[in-house]
Amino acid sequence: MKEMALAMVGIGETRVISNFRGKEEMKRHLQDLGFVKGELVKVVGENASGMILLVKGVKIALNRGLASQIIVE
Repeated sequence: MKEMALAMVGIGETRVISNFRGKEEMKRHLQDLGFVKGELVKVVGENASGMILLVKGVKIALNRGLASQIIVE
């Protein structure tokens, strides 16, 4: 499976986090939220401001700008 930005993943799909783009503090912030390499992330929905994701059993809303910093496969 090829790598893509999390922002491009469709609702209902589950992917594995493989990498991050962006500044160190951005990566750290995402990792603090549970977005770590090797972790499964599922897109459960979307709203006006972005995407609703399920990671480590927790639903998190993330704007598409941040979601595009997370690389999944």
